[in-house]
Amino acid sequence: MNKPSITSEAHSAALAAELRISLGKLIRRLREQTHPNDFTSAQKSVLLRLDRDGPSTVSALARAESVRPQSMRITVASLETMKAIRGKPDPSDGRQTLIELTPGFRKHLIASRAAKDDWLLRALQEQLSAEEQAELAAAVKLLERLADF
Repeated sequence: MNKPSITSEAHSAALAAELRISLGKLIRRLREQTHPNDFTSAQKSVLLRLDRDGPSTVSALARAESVRPQSMRITVASLETMKAIRGKPDPSDGRQTLIELTPGFRKHLIASRAAKDDWLLRALQEQLSAEEQAELAAAVKLLERLADF
């Protein structure tokens, strides 16, 4: 296996820095399309996990988020107060409570995603040619590979 040259390592380091900066700017622009200060990052992470994976117990959420159950209880309690989530008895074990998104929050989530998608679609159409959009489509596949590393 060939060892990368110093030049290619420097190029890769510069690319990594540029990618981090560009993605950070893009994420900030997407957040501007909604209400960015609605939730803390811990709350957002729990909400997205519940949206993606479905109902869960507090202890399972704590394990998945790598936090103590006490910390997760605080996060869950704040989200319940905001009416973003609710608890319901686990049908397979009545002693457990499953946490799920409320229908009202699910509507909020759909509207928020639609606003971000609309902005991004307009930006793509107004800023990039068809060829550049094709290049970006190929780059998205590469970004997915990086994200799954």
